[in-house]
Amino acid sequence: MGTRGPPYEGPYEQYRDRLSIEEKLAKQKEIDDWLPITSARNAKWWYSAFHNVTAMVGAGVLSLPYAMSELGWGPGVAVLVLSWIITLYTLWQMVQMHEMVPGRRFDRYHELGQYAFGKKLGLYIVVPQQLVVEVGVNIVYMVTGGKSLKKFHDTVCSNCKQMKTTYFILIFASVHFVLSHLPNFNSISGVSLAAAVMSLSYSTIAWGASVHKGVQPGVQYSYKPSSTAGKVLDFFSALGDVAFAYAGHNVVLEIQATIPSTPEKPSKGPMWRGVIVAYIVVAFCYFPVALIGYWMFGNSVDEDILITLNKPKWLIAMANMFVVIHFIGGYQIYAMPVFDMIETVLVKKLHFKPSGMLRFVARTAYVAFTMFVAITIPFFGPLLSFFGGFAFAPTSYFLPCIIWLAIYKPKKFSLSWWANWVCIILGVLLMILAPIGGLRQIIIQAKKFKFYS
Repeated sequence: MGTRGPPYEGPYEQYRDRLSIEEKLAKQKEIDDWLPITSARNAKWWYSAFHNVTAMVGAGVLSLPYAMSELGWGPGVAVLVLSWIITLYTLWQMVQMHEMVPGRRFDRYHELGQYAFGKKLGLYIVVPQQLVVEVGVNIVYMVTGGKSLKKFHDTVCSNCKQMKTTYFILIFASVHFVLSHLPNFNSISGVSLAAAVMSLSYSTIAWGASVHKGVQPGVQYSYKPSSTAGKVLDFFSALGDVAFAYAGHNVVLEIQATIPSTPEKPSKGPMWRGVIVAYIVVAFCYFPVALIGYWMFGNSVDEDILITLNKPKWLIAMANMFVVIHFIGGYQIYAMPVFDMIETVLVKKLHFKPSGMLRFVARTAYVAFTMFVAITIPFFGPLLSFFGGFAFAPTSYFLPCIIWLAIYKPKKFSLSWWANWVCIILGVLLMILAPIGGLRQIIIQAKKFKFYS
């Protein structure tokens, strides 16, 4: 008997198959048009500038003088400058890789990971780290936003009855129960712009007020702890603080996804222009605050430089309100990719119908979750410097380099090969050392930790 060939497909079967493919593509497009990351692709380059500023400049900037006091002048300046250069380089890599495959866009960090490492492994490598960073930052912003609101209240009304931080976190969260229902990045561009302006404003107040106070009498630049172990562990902790200050890579592909792209005019052009503007603003925020704050107050500077400044009251109150407004925008920028993940799972995996009600329930539940954790664990900041060390360093410092090496395979010992391996080695060191310092801070501060404080 001869072998049988494939069954004959008549015109009707071919038409049915084609129709089935077209229906699938139409359904896929309908879902993509609904999901927050891919629903709007008409952003301008300056949107990427202030989205990146809002994502990058966060709670970390006000703790940089304290980090400098733990690092010292030489190492402190070196770590700040190196971090700025390395993270700008890895950000450039991500912008380039967004459209490296003709006709395809990697709209999400995990899609790039899947292309580099395989469908399953890429998901397992990227998604847990991205979620630790984004959900962690959202919880920290809930806590710090509430605390900054409390500082504003206590400064403006020093004779008023003292209220628990919990109530201020609830007030801060109430804003997000409204703003979280804005559908995509473009719809929060106004909030993001206000947040970016605020970050520049409170950074300027921090270093401007420090200059006005001048170098304090008897200022000292030596390390605080007397023991060598104490100095070393503080040094490691400060590395974690600096890593936390450069966490914007987790949302960069998602921001680039909102920019229109054609073969003649790819999105990497306007996106890179926005990134450069953002990084100049980041330099204007970080370097003056870190260096001037440390220069004026030395090792007596507090973890938050606004506490050290204390006066004039009206200026410090204003700076704290600027911090609150910035955190409102920052929360939304980091929440948007999480909303996208939640909604993708609900629609593509659990087959819910895309609807306004589904989005309302999912996003309200997420905001309520971050609020609950923030109220329950208001000492979440030190915990994040421990856990965050494992996720901040990879996603910002060396994961883009590993993906670059896996995809482009640059020639051994070439400039690109060396640059990537130097970033990987420094990033891995940061990932190992920062959590050690963070763990010590948790042990020291554990006595002060109170749930629902």
